[in-house]
Amino acid sequence: MPAEGPRRHALREVALAFLRLGCTAFGGPAAHIAMMEREFVRERGWVTHAEFLDLLGATNLIPGPNSTELVIHLGHRRAGWPGLIVAGACFILPATLIVGVIAWAYVRFGVRPEAARLLYGVKPVIVAVIVQALWMLARSAVKTRWLAALGLAAIALAASGVNELAVLFGAGAIMAAPRLLRRESSPAALAFAPLLVVGPAAAAAVPFSTGALFWFFMKVGSVLFGSGYVLIAFLRADLVVRWGWLTETQLLDAIAVGQITPGPLFTTATFIGYLLGGPQTAIVATIGIFLPAFAFVALSGPFIPRLRASPVAGAFLDGLNVASLALMAVVSWQLARVALIDWPTLAFAVGAAFLLLKYRLNSAWLVLAGAASGLLLAK
Repeated sequence: MPAEGPRRHALREVALAFLRLGCTAFGGPAAHIAMMEREFVRERGWVTHAEFLDLLGATNLIPGPNSTELVIHLGHRRAGWPGLIVAGACFILPATLIVGVIAWAYVRFGVRPEAARLLYGVKPVIVAVIVQALWMLARSAVKTRWLAALGLAAIALAASGVNELAVLFGAGAIMAAPRLLRRESSPAALAFAPLLVVGPAAAAAVPFSTGALFWFFMKVGSVLFGSGYVLIAFLRADLVVRWGWLTETQLLDAIAVGQITPGPLFTTATFIGYLLGGPQTAIVATIGIFLPAFAFVALSGPFIPRLRASPVAGAFLDGLNVASLALMAVVSWQLARVALIDWPTLAFAVGAAFLLLKYRLNSAWLVLAGAASGLLLAK
């Protein structure tokens, strides 16, 4: 930790660095992590490459947005506990403000024909972006035939309406159980296993309230493992299907906004909060989804070496990651049925998927190209 004298300078350095990163970090978590490795390892030398990998591995063992949690870890390493808070807040703030402005414009002008034409071309690209993320993550997550079979079972369960938390934690428990038994651990550690047989959650709508939205996003931020795109499965399951607070179209629009803005994809919560209740609700939703990340980083930091070395934690994470991909696969199919409504939208999606998978273009440019195509072609 820096001494008291230089700590103030270090804190200012952290604030400026992550404010700038928050304004320029397009392209999703993988791009964010690559940018941080270049700037804070190779250029600034805040941490060594080995330390950076340690921190990155730790973010994969806790729920929440991985790139945001890595930011919080780096802020803590550079400027202590104040740096932990300042780094995360400065990274999140630019995207939150940008998304808030877009949400205001959407609420005021979103029903205009121009906006409908723009989103006509954006939504198919968003489907392609999710498919690309699914493909790239599956290549590293599906390591064995057993994991592949578990993933297929998770797809079937999610598609049939089994609660997404049951699918996630049940898959993790199934992978961890053999290691726990071989280590003669307490059977109580297997308590998550019965979750896989939980039936579909009730689909009845409930009245909207700011408090309910806050606790929903707190829950999501506390249990969501894997890519930020898994967030979409949680949003659709509760806000669209179970409670009826959003339509499928509004969800796609929220995802599109999160995709074309810099910073974490979780600022989709800001857009949804504004859409449902205005500026104050947008702030509440944003705090709700990001607050657990700060808490988990603060709690897990001292245990990083033990977490990385634990075979049980690694096996549990393998199951969680495969189940996360299963949720992404199901939700991408459901969203595609809404977005791909004719031959032009199908062509947008296929073309975008090809460019993303073949040339790994920045998704923000493709979303903007989709918007321009939509303005030209939509009727």
